[in-house]
Amino acid sequence: MADTIDTSATARPRSILMKRLGDRLFTPWTVVVLAPLIVFAIDPGNAVPVMRTAIGALLGTLPFIAFAVTLIAALKAAGAEAAIGAAFKGRQTQMIVMAALFGGLAPFCSCEVIPFVAGLLAVGAPIAAIMAFWLSSPLIDPPTVFITAAALGWPFAIGKVLAAVGLGLFGGFAMRALVAFGLFAEPGRAIAARSCGCGPSPFDGKPVWRFWREAARRQTFADQFAENAFFLIKWLALAYVLEALLIIYVPAEWIAGLVGGEGVGPIVLSAIVGMPAYLNSYVAPPLVAGLMQQGMSPGAGMAFMVGGAVTSIPAMAGIWALVKREVFAAYLLLGLAGAMLSGLAFQFMA
Repeated sequence: MADTIDTSATARPRSILMKRLGDRLFTPWTVVVLAPLIVFAIDPGNAVPVMRTAIGALLGTLPFIAFAVTLIAALKAAGAEAAIGAAFKGRQTQMIVMAALFGGLAPFCSCEVIPFVAGLLAVGAPIAAIMAFWLSSPLIDPPTVFITAAALGWPFAIGKVLAAVGLGLFGGFAMRALVAFGLFAEPGRAIAARSCGCGPSPFDGKPVWRFWREAARRQTFADQFAENAFFLIKWLALAYVLEALLIIYVPAEWIAGLVGGEGVGPIVLSAIVGMPAYLNSYVAPPLVAGLMQQGMSPGAGMAFMVGGAVTSIPAMAGIWALVKREVFAAYLLLGLAGAMLSGLAFQFMA
């Protein structure tokens, strides 16, 4: 009998190699480089305007990037996560308020929220306080505040901070009311408190605000500074290239017809469209700025950003892994309703 070759065994390394090659080739930098080249090849007359718009916007944002990167690196080096755990101690009303405030301002990425919330579930923290933190945390963090201010102005940035805290309060107290009616008695799945592996438990240790006195924390500051600077520049370069393409090639009447104008309709539609069209918090502000130049109302822009941030893929994956389906559904419904309310409130103030 002839010997057979295990083709699956030989194909596996090849598929792994192709995946790694794809991961290296298809990055935000790919779009940043290829998009202007494609414009130059197809429409040479607009190549320079696209590049000028994108580069000018990125250079104008650099001071905000520098400040944001320094702030986030300092918070990480000091171990600010440990201070957040104090928000979940005391009376439930106090916990909800503190969770919404810390969630709206904490330097957590979506992945880092997972072990934090897993720990809260493990120690029996109220689901209302957890929901307040979980809804507000994906919306804003220190770097996003400055990126949003650079792209859309300080009124919009402050409005998004208020929207994040307001959404946390709205979701937290809504969950408290639902729990009072007998819902969500056992919200969490059976999962270890530190299963994500993104970092230590937020309940361990205390912040060391004078972090520069310790060599290990100075190294953390340097590592975080470099990592976040590269991350922000990469995604903002992509965002401003896309913004330039949007401004130059998408007719303003299209945007105005879809989500432009006054009233409730465009805001509700923007919140609904924003949820499946997730963009991370660093890409979204420049694109919303472009949409607003094309006719999107301020309230619709806020609803779009809030709705998109709530449906962050890492945040949703963490929710699905940690809580039961009914809690997951409540998260989405509260997020959608909060996006609409945020848009309406911002439109009224604007």
